Amino acid sequence: MWILFVLIYGVLKGVRDIAKKKALSGHGVVEVLFVYTLMSFAFTVPVSGNITGVPVKEMLMIAFKSFVIVIAFLCSFYAIDRMPISLYGVLDLSRVLFSMTLGILILKEHLRVNQIIAFFLIAAGLMLLRYKPRALRDGTVRAEHVAGVLYILAFISTFLNAVSGTMDKILMSGGNITSGQLQFWYTFFMLVYYGIYVLVTRTKIHFKDLFKNPWMWAISILFVVADRFLFVANSYSESRVTIMTLLKQACCIVTILGGKFIFKEKNTLQRFICAAIIIAGIVISVL
Repeated sequence: MWILFVLIYGVLKGVRDIAKKKALSGHGVVEVLFVYTLMSFAFTVPVSGNITGVPVKEMLMIAFKSFVIVIAFLCSFYAIDRMPISLYGVLDLSRVLFSMTLGILILKEHLRVNQIIAFFLIAAGLMLLRYKPRALRDGTVRAEHVAGVLYILAFISTFLNAVSGTMDKILMSGGNITSGQLQFWYTFFMLVYYGIYVLVTRTKIHFKDLFKNPWMWAISILFVVADRFLFVANSYSESRVTIMTLLKQACCIVTILGGKFIFKEKNTLQRFICAAIIIAGIVISVL
């Protein structure tokens, strides 16, 4: 069951990334992130259950996890706003390398032969993206930006997301908190951090326009639903970060399809080839 939950999370995450790019059209990254988190928190409250009784240690870990994700989201939103969504989807696969490494080093997980093969297949799909540099020049974003700042932002985001994913497993496997408690406090701390950032930077928030934007509602609902599936999957004692990381990459397929058919991005053939390699890796990982 946990494998199904993680696959659902991966598909929903891909849809959410497409919706993020749509929501960012005509709006600043910080204001979208603040309102997005505010709406997500509002959706989280009614389904969280009993939010009290979280031990101090777990609460501090959740606060740290939220800070990590705040930085990760800032990096990923700036990258998504400025590069083709299909390209971002493939770059996001680098979290496989980070998550599996953390799973092995911190959680002492071991890779079976099929998972090692899957690891290299997904890594190969990522490396293939750079085989033909012209494939990065869509006209949507300048090549030097893709190779520079945006690449760095995307990789920082994927690394921090890998850290967060490892913390999810630690928090949920301890048996001291529920998925509802984790989601409530995690979203609450994110809202606090973004609120502080908005106040310090004096960022203007166009609440009326953002609340009227259907894509804001979409990403907020998808955020709550997808994360709940992921947290529940982490609560299964037999679930493993290394395998979950591979399964999450279903999101890449969705973003590539979205880039091709929704944003009409060009030069997506190479990314489709990467996606085929990734699918092979996902299938092999769960055999």
